[in-house]
Amino acid sequence: MNPQSIAVKVVLYSLAIAFTVTNNAYGQNLADGKSALDETLLALASEGVDESVGLKKNVENLHVAVSGTVNKMSVNDTSYAISTDLNVTKSADEKCRSLEDAAHLTQTQLINRLTATCRYDRLERPYVVANGTIVNSPLDVYARVYIYVLQNLDSSDLQFKMHGLLQLRFQDPRLAFDKYAPGRTKSILGESSLRDVIWVPHIFLANEHDSSVLGTSEKDVLTSISPNGTVIISSRIQATLYCWMKLQKFPFDEQYCPTIFESWMYNASELLLHWEQNAPVTFDPKMHLTEYALANAWTNETIINADLDDLRHGAFAGNYSSLGFTVHLVREVGYYVMDYFLPSIMIVAISWVSFWLQADQTPARTTLGCTTMLSFITLASSQENNLPKVSYIKVSEVWFLGCTVFIFGSLVEFAFVNTIWRRNHSVEVKKLKSKYILKSTLTPRMKRHKMVDNAKQPERSNSERYLSVDTPSPVIITVGDDPMNRFTSSESIATMTTSLADNESEREKKPVENTSWSTMTPHEVSLWIDRKARFLFPIAFIIFNAFFWTFVYCL
Repeated sequence: MNPQSIAVKVVLYSLAIAFTVTNNAYGQNLADGKSALDETLLALASEGVDESVGLKKNVENLHVAVSGTVNKMSVNDTSYAISTDLNVTKSADEKCRSLEDAAHLTQTQLINRLTATCRYDRLERPYVVANGTIVNSPLDVYARVYIYVLQNLDSSDLQFKMHGLLQLRFQDPRLAFDKYAPGRTKSILGESSLRDVIWVPHIFLANEHDSSVLGTSEKDVLTSISPNGTVIISSRIQATLYCWMKLQKFPFDEQYCPTIFESWMYNASELLLHWEQNAPVTFDPKMHLTEYALANAWTNETIINADLDDLRHGAFAGNYSSLGFTVHLVREVGYYVMDYFLPSIMIVAISWVSFWLQADQTPARTTLGCTTMLSFITLASSQENNLPKVSYIKVSEVWFLGCTVFIFGSLVEFAFVNTIWRRNHSVEVKKLKSKYILKSTLTPRMKRHKMVDNAKQPERSNSERYLSVDTPSPVIITVGDDPMNRFTSSESIATMTTSLADNESEREKKPVENTSWSTMTPHEVSLWIDRKARFLFPIAFIIFNAFFWTFVYCL
């Protein structure tokens, strides 16, 4: 082999390797490097001069520069010029790459050319085109939500969790490629890497506690760019949202939980949010709620006003577009009926068993009353522990107070009858009726005796009150001066005697009023009160239930 060719090959391979290392990221190979520099190196080696040289190769808008020093080298007593100490650099060409061959480019090449800095600025909002001209109008962004799961509507923290798919659609004319590649009808598809190189609207959840994009190795983001520049971004998200519950009718309450999307950076003059016309919010048919039933859902579009005192949009004041959808949830009451209301009714009914026990059975009746009271308080506490401490009265608390009153009432009734049972004196009652028995029982003893003594005194007749004849002395009554009205004394006495006899006979004909009082022993009074309580307590509890359930379901 010619020594000159050997030297040339040494330089050729050295330069080709250096050029390949620099250019490898842009798809150049070793053969391309050798063929590109072969002719120049041969000419360089044959010149035999000691000077600095440079070589440039422009491949696909990549500017590559090779520099080094030409030195003398002896091979078999013959000197040759060898280029050593080679340096290879590259730089991007300032000229934009053409889109004329867009139909033959790959998706990655096409999106790289569309989003080149000379054509596209991802910090700028897309302009709006109407009838082929650019207009100064806000950009319309359309949204659609698909709900996978609604769970953990927590009454204590006033929040719930949602897993769903959020889809945003808008028009970006800068990404349209149909005029460059009319035959290319398929959209460009990518994931989060494609979304990162284009402009996307910043939408946030106004009532979120926390949120994130779902995904395992990568985030579940799907980005689609159609030939006319329509961009669709779909993201699987999970969010914990606040729901300001109204618990006045707990556990028969109905909750309205909103989900609010708002524009973060652009106000309403630059960006408007809209719901899709077709099925803006849909739910997974397999979705099932444990404690609630999904009754309804609706959407709304509003404009939120933010001033300098409201920092929900940073420090920017203005009107911001907002989207919201609200779910109407109705609480399932089956759990509370079976685990709270029915057991509490049974506990109240058990407290009435003491009315069938004798008043002197103090241990049994006391144990029964206290046990039922403590059992009901424990049952009610287990239900209230999961609720927030609110200032208003809930329906469950009304039920708790009502049942507590009936259980406590049975204890008070026992204390009352037990006190009467232990009395040593009988009770005088005017009549054997509830009114008189209770009045005599509750009246102090001294006052009772006074009432009895007054009632036993015989009443005087009218004739005894107004007329008494002590002596049969004659009485002469003269009325006027008419001679016809003048009577003798014997006639007057006879007339008065006849009148008194008639009054006496009338009193004998009238029935004698029974003014006698009855006597009841303390034991009889206690048993009588227990018998009345056996009916009064259940009837009162039924009336309470009638009012309670009417309020729950009718008001």
